Amino acid sequence: AVPAEKKEMVLALHNFIQMAVPKLKPYFATNMIGYGTFVGRNYKHEAIKWPVIALAYRAQYVSVYVCSIERGEYVAEKYKDELGKVKVGKSCINIKKLEDVNLPALERVLKLAAKNPGLIK
Repeated sequence: AVPAEKKEMVLALHNFIQMAVPKLKPYFATNMIGYGTFVGRNYKHEAIKWPVIALAYRAQYVSVYVCSIERGEYVAEKYKDELGKVKVGKSCINIKKLEDVNLPALERVLKLAAKNPGLIK
């Protein structure tokens, strides 16, 4: 269901994530592609499996969700200044164009997430 103009970027990021963190196996996770899992808590405080990394198409951008904390800081937010011309929230990296993201920095963030999955520390 991804429009043609964003499909190439989604596929490129999907391949990039698989190359960067091959031990995190991809699967479909509620309107996004998840990579690896960890056990977290939902709003009801129930234990649920959640992706360590996720990739999702949005109308204006493609989001890479990085569910990881390093030394009390969200990994994506901690390295936001290195990621390029992207918008970064606590665990979300929003990319409008693939050439806007610093791929070596993104790879570093993905590898850190694979080593330290989860948001509860």
